[in-house]
Amino acid sequence: MKKSLLGSLFLILASSIWGGMYVVVKLLVAVIPPLELVWLRYLIALVALVIIGLISKQKWRIKKNHLLIILLIAVIGYVISIVAQETGTMLSTAQMGAIITATTPAFMVVFASLILKERLTVKKAISVLLATVGVITIVGIDRIEFSSMIGGLTLVLAALTWALMSVLIKLLPSHYSQIVVTTYATLIAMVVLTPVVLPTLHELDFHVFKDPVILGGLLYLGVISTSIAFLLWNRGLHLLNASSGGVFFFFQPVVGALLGWFILGETISFTFWIGCLFILIGVMLVLKDKDHEKG
Repeated sequence: MKKSLLGSLFLILASSIWGGMYVVVKLLVAVIPPLELVWLRYLIALVALVIIGLISKQKWRIKKNHLLIILLIAVIGYVISIVAQETGTMLSTAQMGAIITATTPAFMVVFASLILKERLTVKKAISVLLATVGVITIVGIDRIEFSSMIGGLTLVLAALTWALMSVLIKLLPSHYSQIVVTTYATLIAMVVLTPVVLPTLHELDFHVFKDPVILGGLLYLGVISTSIAFLLWNRGLHLLNASSGGVFFFFQPVVGALLGWFILGETISFTFWIGCLFILIGVMLVLKDKDHEKG
């Protein structure tokens, strides 16, 4: 299989997993504050990653000059972006979350051009534009509640920092195992968050963890949405140019809307399918772009 198709598959799977995450986060932040939720999410993810790493007999050594990059990836992406995302989700609506999340690929194109010196082709620009129009068509500007402005600004910070992290990942050599990189980044995030979370951890109502829905939501966030999805996203970005890989992020709101329809019984209008068509065309343009592969 061509590495472009394999990379595309990894990114689609990661984005699809995150598409189902908004419903889970919205449910969990009602009983677990965002900071504590992120900390618990990483605690579960770290256990899962270490088990996967030990079973697969990973080589854990990282060169000193690459440790700073992993530190930046952890702080910018795993701490600032994820905390901002879950806080923004709590303070805003799902529609606002979807529309602001759609800015991430545009930020990735900018950062890839500035940091990685990737060439901005016409196809890349058009693909991001089409996919953005697709998300706006699906969500509908008229349904966005702009009253929760703090939540919106927090989500913008989340989109900006996630885009920067996704580009920084490309600075690491491709021979590093993504299991090792993700494990170290998760560990650093835990270390950074622990002094902030520990003083308030005792205030949590631990009885809620007996609820199968809450426990299942935490396992989904920790194992599926963090361990597995982060591994898929990081690996996919190593197989494609960062500016091209960002377009696959648009699968997140599409899957989120489909799950809302399938699980929660939410209605899907005709504009949803028009929006999906725009996103699909944008993705196809990336796949046909000769500059989309790494290198």
